Amino acid sequence: MSVKFNLSCVLFDLDGTLVDTAPDLIACLNTALKIHGFKQVLSKEIKPYISYGAAVMINHCIGTDNITQTKILNTMLSLYQDNIANHSQFFPGIPETLQLIESLGLKWGIVTNKKARFTEPLVAAFKLTHRASCIISGDTTANSKPHPEPMLTACRVAEVKPEECVYIGDALHDIQAGKNSNMKTIAALYGYLKPDDSPLNWDADILIESPKQLTSWITATCH
Repeated sequence: MSVKFNLSCVLFDLDGTLVDTAPDLIACLNTALKIHGFKQVLSKEIKPYISYGAAVMINHCIGTDNITQTKILNTMLSLYQDNIANHSQFFPGIPETLQLIESLGLKWGIVTNKKARFTEPLVAAFKLTHRASCIISGDTTANSKPHPEPMLTACRVAEVKPEECVYIGDALHDIQAGKNSNMKTIAALYGYLKPDDSPLNWDADILIESPKQLTSWITATCH
């Protein structure tokens, strides 16, 4: 990445990048599966699909008819809305990363495909609402990632230029969204990668295995 890059804002995907939401999502999924007469699934089997949404998680689990999947989805989402942050945690190193960003006078924000009804209470539970310069959910704009609209909307809200932003995410559509918006991109390998994912082929500017590496990169970029 060019040393001439002028970093103004760090944008994060939410699930699998900023916050480890897997424990609550999987707990609600398993409760919903049990309610509808299906066997529970192991965390390691379903975690890689979290970045693609609850419907994909359910389809991967059971692959039954659409009507049944919709019933399970509605139950799961209702449960999740009431149990949004019981066991979810920041990924190790993220609090320090956010502190560094703020100490350097930079802005940071969130761009997620998660619906606002879940994004807003989750972000509030982690006391981030007033710290973030922008919070863009999957239904904030007409299009979701990898379309550039949510990314560019984030820039307008945060009052920054796309070319002065870096976007960090754990899925191919995150990197595509960043590149489609003329941002630098970082692939979070510590997130929810699927078995067939090939991050080396995503064309991200950087691959990181921990938020600590992100902190080091930000420090180096700003000095």
